[in-house]
Amino acid sequence: MKLEDIKTEKDVRNCLEGYSEFEKAVYVETFRIPKGKVTTYGRIAKAIGKPGASRAVANTLHNNPLFPVVPCWRVVKNDGAFGGPKDAAAGRSPLSGLRRFPNTKLANTIIILRGYTA
Repeated sequence: MKLEDIKTEKDVRNCLEGYSEFEKAVYVETFRIPKGKVTTYGRIAKAIGKPGASRAVANTLHNNPLFPVVPCWRVVKNDGAFGGPKDAAAGRSPLSGLRRFPNTKLANTIIILRGYTA
């Protein structure tokens, strides 16, 4: 299946043959994040029933085989910063329209970014 043909969660799962159930769950949960919203690695981990696995979620998304269909750039660290190496994380800022707000905890699973549609 071509990336542009992926429209549903079932399509995402079907494209992930050979991946672990954990990886499939992470990619499907990330696929569900609406345009203009973000969540954290920890919230993804909790949503898939693995509350202590935020680092594993981050590692899984780092290897996202379905980019840009699965919007891994909509997942951030608990403090609102982008994960990964600083040079790579800096490159994601234009993709998401989000900037880091020091000393701020994300209060909800998803936050709204006004005026952002990607």
